[in-house]
Amino acid sequence: MPLQFSGDFLQWALVFIVLALVAAAVGARGVAGISMTVAKWFIIIFVALAIISLVL
Repeated sequence: MPLQFSGDFLQWALVFIVLALVAAAVGARGVAGISMTVAKWFIIIFVALAIISLVL
């Protein structure tokens, strides 16, 4: 059975990117920075799982 994933990490990354953009527009730099960091890690995990699923 091949490894399958639903892309939830990409969805959550997009949610956190939007949250970061809204927070940056409002002026909450701390929240924006944390949200971008979380989004960055979700994108890294998504890419890693995508590569693993393509190889397997």
